[in-house]
Amino acid sequence: MAVPAAEIIAAFERSKAIPVFYHDDAEVCIQVLQACYDAGIRVFEFTNRGANAKRNFSAMRAHKLSAMPDMYLGIGTIKVAEDVTVFAGEGADFIVSPIIDTAVAERCSEKNIVWIPGCMTPSEIAVAERYEAPLTKLFPGNVLGPGFVKAIKPLFPKMKFMPTGGVEPTKESIKSWLDAGVVCVGMGSNLLNKELIDRKDWAALKTQLTSLVKLIQEVS
Repeated sequence: MAVPAAEIIAAFERSKAIPVFYHDDAEVCIQVLQACYDAGIRVFEFTNRGANAKRNFSAMRAHKLSAMPDMYLGIGTIKVAEDVTVFAGEGADFIVSPIIDTAVAERCSEKNIVWIPGCMTPSEIAVAERYEAPLTKLFPGNVLGPGFVKAIKPLFPKMKFMPTGGVEPTKESIKSWLDAGVVCVGMGSNLLNKELIDRKDWAALKTQLTSLVKLIQEVS
């Protein structure tokens, strides 16, 4: 059964920081997911960016069901409707796209799965709104900036926003986005330290993530 959209978006709003990650090794993916969960994060975006994406997502989904049932696990970098079908079948809780594509929107509606499209202009946000996306990914965030959010929010009072790309895991960066009115921020390599992951130092990764969660609680 699909998780209600309101429940998923509420989890985004509570977590504030959304990890965005891909790795070819399924065990690494599981350990990164576990570190995020242990740090208190409850939403995770795995990206469809490699040959092993489907296999690794399936492994992460199985681990989630057995060890972290309150984690919401979605799939990102979805650009074609066929991939919506594939990952909806794998149990994805939500779909994230780097672009606006109406075929993807329609397939998500058919599969009753939350669609979070990537937008860079008011026109794209309007399309997302027309297709009832509850949240849009502002991408690339470092190009748009918090000022963009402040300018467009009055035009789209019901839309929720999540910048991804270039968001720094610092008090200043996160506070500037939250103060602008976003409900959460997406972070990839800036959040998930490649050196720690390459060393498989999961305890240190958890410590780093826990510090970020505490920082977010301070500025929220």
